[in-house]
Amino acid sequence: MRLDTAAIRRGCPNCKIRNFRHLCGAELDHFRNAAKADGALTVACTQQAAQFTDEAGERPDGITFVNIRETAGWSRDGAHAGAKMAALLAAAAIPRPDYPLVTLSSDGIILIYGRDDAAIDAGRLLADHLDVTVMLKQPADIAPPTATDFPIVKGTIRSARGHFGAFELIIDDYAQPRPSSRDRFIFEAPRNGATSRCDLVLDLSGEMPLFPAHDLRDGYQRADPRDPAAVLRAVLAARDLVGSFDKPKYVDFTPSLCAHSRSKLTGCRRCLDLCPTGAITPAGDHVAVNAEICAGCGQCAAACPTGAASYALPPPDTQLQIVRAILLAYREAGGTHPVLLLHDGPHGTALIDALARHGDGLPANVLPLAVNELTQVGLETVIAAFAYGASAVRFLLRAKPRHEVTGLSQTIAFAEAILAGLGFDGHRVTTIETDDPDALGGQLRGLEMLASVATPATFKTVGKRRDLLRFALSELHRLAPKPVDVIALPPGAPIGAVSVDTDGCTLCLSCVSACPTGALRDDPERPVLRFVGDACVQCGLCQSTCPEKVITLKPQIDFRAGRAPAQVIKEEEPALCIRCGAAFGVKSTIDRIAAKLEGRHWMYPAGDKRLDAIRMCADCRVTVMSEQQFDPFQSVPERAPPRTTEDYLRGRNGKS
Repeated sequence: MRLDTAAIRRGCPNCKIRNFRHLCGAELDHFRNAAKADGALTVACTQQAAQFTDEAGERPDGITFVNIRETAGWSRDGAHAGAKMAALLAAAAIPRPDYPLVTLSSDGIILIYGRDDAAIDAGRLLADHLDVTVMLKQPADIAPPTATDFPIVKGTIRSARGHFGAFELIIDDYAQPRPSSRDRFIFEAPRNGATSRCDLVLDLSGEMPLFPAHDLRDGYQRADPRDPAAVLRAVLAARDLVGSFDKPKYVDFTPSLCAHSRSKLTGCRRCLDLCPTGAITPAGDHVAVNAEICAGCGQCAAACPTGAASYALPPPDTQLQIVRAILLAYREAGGTHPVLLLHDGPHGTALIDALARHGDGLPANVLPLAVNELTQVGLETVIAAFAYGASAVRFLLRAKPRHEVTGLSQTIAFAEAILAGLGFDGHRVTTIETDDPDALGGQLRGLEMLASVATPATFKTVGKRRDLLRFALSELHRLAPKPVDVIALPPGAPIGAVSVDTDGCTLCLSCVSACPTGALRDDPERPVLRFVGDACVQCGLCQSTCPEKVITLKPQIDFRAGRAPAQVIKEEEPALCIRCGAAFGVKSTIDRIAAKLEGRHWMYPAGDKRLDAIRMCADCRVTVMSEQQFDPFQSVPERAPPRTTEDYLRGRNGKS
C-alpha cells in the first residue's frame, strides 16, 4: 500500500511522522526507541498491536493503534487516500476518558429450560462445570436417567426478570419427579406460582424468548433444540460464566434533569419507548436505569431532550471532538467531499475488512468511524458533522439489526428536516443496511458528490448534549447555503415551541410549575405567561398538566430563540384586593367566578356582602371572615338526612 506522507503531515501538522516498511521485523529497533521517548505514540498498524504492546512494556503514556490499511490503503483509491489516513490518525489521537464499570457475579447456578432429551443432554455437558437444574415443559415419554446427576423437574415459565447473576422466574405447573419413575417420568402433583432464582438461563424450549431483545440479555442463552450445533454453541457460551465480570456502565443518569413526570402526570417517555431490554422503568418524577440490564444501545441518551441520560462510551462531547478531528484533518490534508461512515465494531469493521481484502475497498472520500453502538449517535453529532464540513453521513447497519433502531431513524428524520430546511440538497443522512461487503462498496461508490460548507466550523465544546446541540445548530445555521429562521420538525423532536389558545387560557400557571426546564415562566408582579423557546424540550408536561387543555406542542427549530427575550404568550390585568390593594390573581378570572356565584349559590345571595370576600386576597379574606363571624353553614338549604353506611348495607340486603 502507498503512503502519502506529505498529505499525512498536512493533516497532522503538529505531529512527528515517520514511515517504515517492516516496523514489526527488521526495523523493530526504531519502534523500541520511539517507545522509550515521552509523549503520545500512535502506531498505524493494528495487526501487530500485541507485539508492539509487549515490546513497549509499561509505557506511562501508552500506545494508540489505528488501522489505515483496511480502511484506507487497501483500496482501488489507495493512491489517493493520504488525506483519509491523516484524518484517521488525527481522530485516533483524541483521548477517550475512562468509563465506570458494573460488576456482575455468578456462582454458576443454571436453569436449563427445555421440552425433551436435548435439555437433559445439555445438562450432562454442563454438570461438571455448573450447578445444573433441568426443567421440562410438558414432558412426554422421556425416560429418566439411571443416576440422578442433577435435578430434573417439570414446569412452565410464566414470567422472567432480572439479569446475569440474579434471574428470578415465576413457574406454573411445577412438580418434581417421583423416584419410582420407571420407563418414563411420573411427577408429583403440580403447583403454580413457584419461584426459581438462578445465575444463568439456557432456554432450549424452542418457543418465544423469555426477554425482549434477548440477544442483549447477559446470562440468557437461547438455541433451537432441533439444531445441535446451535445448542452446543449455547452450552459452550454458558460453561465458563462463573465468577465476577465487569461490564461498562453505559449510561450516566442525572435524575434531577429528567422530564418524565410531575405531580403524577406523565410528560416525556422517549427513553421508555425506545429501550429494547426494559432496563428503564418509571420511578416517580423521573425514570431509573438498571445498569445491570442495560445493554448499551444508547437510544435513551441519544433521544433524551434534557441530557439526563448521557452515554459514556464515549461521552457526547468527546464524540464531537473525534468527529471534529477527523473532518478538519481530512480537509487540511487536501481531501474533498467527505462522507462520514459510522459503523460498529462486530459488524461494520468486519464488513470493511472483507471489502478491503477481497474487493475494491472503501472510496478515498469515505471516512469510517467506529462507535460502540450506532444507536448511541445523537442529533448533535450529525449536525456537528455537517458544520465541520461533512458532505454526507451514512450509518452502516446490519441487514437485520439485533434490536429496534427506531431512535436512530428519528434522529435521521430530524437531521434531514433541518438540513433540507437550510438548503442542503440531496440525501445527506441515511442508512446502509447490508451484510454483504460488495453491496456496501457498491452503495458507497454510487454516492452523489454533494457540496459541503464552504468554510467549516472549528468550534470545540464540552458539556451536556443539549448544549452541544444548541451550539452545533447555531454554527450550521451560520454556514448554511440558505439560512432560514424557523424550520418545522417531525413529531417527537427535542426542540420546539408551544402553542397556547389564549382565549381559553385562565393564567392558572399550572404549566409553569410543571415545566422542568423553565421554558414557561411567570412574573411575580402580575399575571403573565412567558415562553423561552431555547429552553423547551417538548417533554409535553405542560400539555398534560393544563386543566383547560389549551396547550399543544409545536416541534420546530427557531434559530432566533437563543438570542430572543422571553416571549409573552398572555398577559392580563391583575385582581387587586378591595381591602388592602394587593395583587392576588387574575381580574377576569375573579370577575367570572363572582358572576357565576352571585345569586346562583346559596352561600352568595344576590347583593350579599359575603361576595366581597371573593374579591379579597387570602389574608384579608380570613381576617374579614373572623371579624364578621362568618358562618359557612348559615342558610344551608334543608335536605334529606345524609345516608349512613348502615343505610347502604340495609339497601343492599333488601332490608330498606
